Amino acid sequence: MTDEDLPVATEPGRVALSVGNLTEMHDFYRDVIGLTTLKREDGRVLLGAGGDPLVEILANPDMPPRPDDAAGLFHLALRVPSRRGLGDALKRVRERWELDGASDHHVSEALYLSDPEGNGIEIYRDRNPRQWPTGRNGRLSMDTLPLNLGEIAAAASGETEAPPGTALGHVHLECTSVSASQSFYADILGLGIRQESDGALFLAAGNYHHHVGLNNWQSRTGRATGRGLRWYSLVDPDREAIAAVRERFNRAGVSTTPLDDGFSVVDPDGIQVRLRHTDNPTDSSW
Repeated sequence: MTDEDLPVATEPGRVALSVGNLTEMHDFYRDVIGLTTLKREDGRVLLGAGGDPLVEILANPDMPPRPDDAAGLFHLALRVPSRRGLGDALKRVRERWELDGASDHHVSEALYLSDPEGNGIEIYRDRNPRQWPTGRNGRLSMDTLPLNLGEIAAAASGETEAPPGTALGHVHLECTSVSASQSFYADILGLGIRQESDGALFLAAGNYHHHVGLNNWQSRTGRATGRGLRWYSLVDPDREAIAAVRERFNRAGVSTTPLDDGFSVVDPDGIQVRLRHTDNPTDSSW
């Protein structure tokens, strides 16, 4: 680790989504995903698990849908703390929605679906890090294999809410240029490269499998616009570490905007990232 790496304590905080139908999206994230409503104001809802904020929904009914060629969210990934939590999530999805897919990635077991406005969602649980396949260069060997849904379903307890300890494990983005995004996220922001594959890059603070995923599998050519991902946050409790990251962006000529608890910056595709030292539901900016 170098002085320009993000501290290992850095983790994703939450995502904010611009949506057309606030009521429908709120009901989905509460009833299907199992999040609880933490705060609600006109045109704005904050949901989470165990009191921790995870998904903020912002009503923008006049905003057009995301164009087909635009960069943006591939999926937001909610990590549950156990296979039982994953089994309960599978039960809720099967009863109230539709599963798009399921995969064994060696490092994790994952379920995939889309919300009512087409935003991708992954719900997953990590395997023990000691089981993660790692090469001599320290990079991981993740894969996409079939997942035994029978075993996952058998672990369910029937819980209707996402359990305490559920977190935003990572955010996976569709970008227009993996190399340009690598310069932003690795060279300046300070995330480490954990795995490279055809058209994709997986990065993290410390030795996690990934906190940010990047891909150009669909050959996106336009900057992020329209409904969908509004912003996402990365959180580190060390104010000095956040200040050092901001200084790196300033030295690189990338403009930043101050926040009460950190700063925001826009990646090469127009996606806003908020670097914060706290992410609780009582702060003035939510």
